[in-house]
Amino acid sequence: MRFDQHTVVLLARPADPPELPQDAIDRLQDAHLAHQAGLVEQGLVLATGPFLHPDDDRLRGFVVLSIAPDDARALYANDPAVRAGRLAVQVMSWMVPEGNVRFEGVPLPRSMLEAATGD
Repeated sequence: MRFDQHTVVLLARPADPPELPQDAIDRLQDAHLAHQAGLVEQGLVLATGPFLHPDDDRLRGFVVLSIAPDDARALYANDPAVRAGRLAVQVMSWMVPEGNVRFEGVPLPRSMLEAATGD
């Protein structure tokens, strides 16, 4: 059997994220979404999205990339929410039977306002 290999990034809330005012958190979230959308536009991210109701509430999101794990680490080191200490990154390879998972190019919102309005 042949396998496809993808890079997966788990985004998690660190045990001790910095305390920030809500407006700063909102700006960081928008910057994080813009960063993610830019990676999708470059063809590096195949799929991404937040977790809803995880058993571990530190887990925030999941990303599947078309690049090597070390390259993913470098990209996410530049994510504004990671740089600010609001998110931590875990990177790993994921193997699935060849052709088992397909990804369609779908644009992502670049801000919370865009996500809420669908514009």
